[in-house]
Amino acid sequence: MKNTLVVALISVLLVASCAKDKAPDPFLIKKNQIGLLNDSTQVKDLEAVFSSDSIVRFIAGDEFVGSVNTIEVFEKGGKKLLDISPRETLDSTSVIASVRILDQRYKTDKNISALSTFKDIKEAYKISKVDNLINVIVVSVNEINASFTIDKNELPASMRFDMDMNIDPIQIPEKAKIKHFMLHW
Repeated sequence: MKNTLVVALISVLLVASCAKDKAPDPFLIKKNQIGLLNDSTQVKDLEAVFSSDSIVRFIAGDEFVGSVNTIEVFEKGGKKLLDISPRETLDSTSVIASVRILDQRYKTDKNISALSTFKDIKEAYKISKVDNLINVIVVSVNEINASFTIDKNELPASMRFDMDMNIDPIQIPEKAKIKHFMLHW
């Protein structure tokens, strides 16, 4: 009887320890989520989401200015992690419109980070569109609501100066580095 009780107790402990939810990865990027931050997170909730980090808010100075105020998130040691842009300026109930990922620890489940190359992106996701701007191209991936900015200096010289050129993903060099990694909600 004593052995049966011990076996039952050990079994209950094993089942209970396996049933516990794992804490979410604070650096995992998904379609509508970055760690604990998601597409329904309000500006007022950022202090709780980044409780162990520092948040810096820039106020434009007047609610009539209408410009978007970027919120910067830093680790306690001073390393910049994210730039967050709310949908509405000076509104604590506003949700997040976009997030610029600066720290290379933030990665998708397919291992794409701010340090990835175009080859990494192309192999992991379907390229939705490529926009040709003045000094950069923007590669969009709808699967994760992301855009990757690549400096035109990473492109062949024949593609750098023609803004009317339609750039096909196959024309972008595989070794091209990401300048900015953004999520849009």
